[in-house]
Amino acid sequence: MGKAILLVLDGLGIGAMKDSKEVKPEDINAHTLNHIRQHYPLHIPVLDKLGLAGLVEGRKEFKEAACGKANLAHAGADTYMGHQEIAGSFPKAPAKRLMKDIHSALGNQIKEAGYKVEYPWNNKPLLLINEAVVIGDNLESAVGNIINMTADLNKMPFQDVKKLAETVREFVDTSRVIAFGNARKATLDDILGAVREGKAGQWGVDSPKSGVYGEGYEVFHLGYGVNIYGQFPMIAARAGLPVYRIGKTADVLHGEGPAYPIVKTADVLKKLEEEYMKETGDAAYLVNVQETDLAGHKEDVNWYGEILEEVDRFLEGFIPSLENNDILIIMADHGNDPTIGHSNHTREQVPIIVTGKQVIPGYLGERETMADVGATLSSYFSLKPTEKGTSFL
Repeated sequence: MGKAILLVLDGLGIGAMKDSKEVKPEDINAHTLNHIRQHYPLHIPVLDKLGLAGLVEGRKEFKEAACGKANLAHAGADTYMGHQEIAGSFPKAPAKRLMKDIHSALGNQIKEAGYKVEYPWNNKPLLLINEAVVIGDNLESAVGNIINMTADLNKMPFQDVKKLAETVREFVDTSRVIAFGNARKATLDDILGAVREGKAGQWGVDSPKSGVYGEGYEVFHLGYGVNIYGQFPMIAARAGLPVYRIGKTADVLHGEGPAYPIVKTADVLKKLEEEYMKETGDAAYLVNVQETDLAGHKEDVNWYGEILEEVDRFLEGFIPSLENNDILIIMADHGNDPTIGHSNHTREQVPIIVTGKQVIPGYLGERETMADVGATLSSYFSLKPTEKGTSFL
């Protein structure tokens, strides 16, 4: 054993999945990496030498690293669900729901659990729980995909908000239930003042307008049909292995170790290097570079290219510092093609690149699921297997 690092370049797809025509037909021409190269003079010599370019070209022989590609087993193309899959789960296929269709039954369910339920407005399908938490539609994702719970943490402690979220999760079959708040910035008045209608019939809190993001922000994601205790981070935590979650993994992966919810790429990579150098024993590092995904959402090819180049420069200096038994796994969680004509995630295969002094270069094949990565991490540390996935250690 030693140290294992998982570096997720969020949204770096390498070609539309075969089922896109049926599942997400708007993505049939997606190829995030190729399209960035076509519109930006991308210079990523380290990643390309490791095998990224070869994977895109369809090669099956690799001399610098162990390389393969993975399909998405979860429905659609979602960061949260993608990370649950990477960690060793098969998330269930969710349903699309809007609060206008479920508010009454959901409110009754919450009342039965002992909470006070009110309607701040008679003509809007939003619930106010214990005069502290507003439940509404998520306005930042696909319609009907997520139910948001925006909390005034001065009126309800975050631990209690999380318990309420579990009650909501039991009833709701959407992709995610997200509970969040910020005791420093977002009061109930701020939250209620940020309520608006997104698409027709879609009512929720405009999160940026509410002021909830930034220092002091706390968030809890609950996926549909996800057993977090069968995932690598929780298996590792229960075994006493230090697991560092850096970047967006601090928000979207469940765990019990150090968590650093950093967004800026330079800070994410700096924190990884700092914690890696300080740790003297076995440890896992689960790292997400989020700005690639943000660039995809913004449909900004130049920004996307610049972030990839920043990561590549970091890898040039970091990889030689890996100790004898350490491994570094570089991958993505879905695609986010900034040229496709829409600003949502794209359903694409993702690269898997594994490097380290003891890694035998070669082809890992086309994996049926990203859960194979979580299974491999458990195998590397001689832990019990993840719920899903096949190790390629």
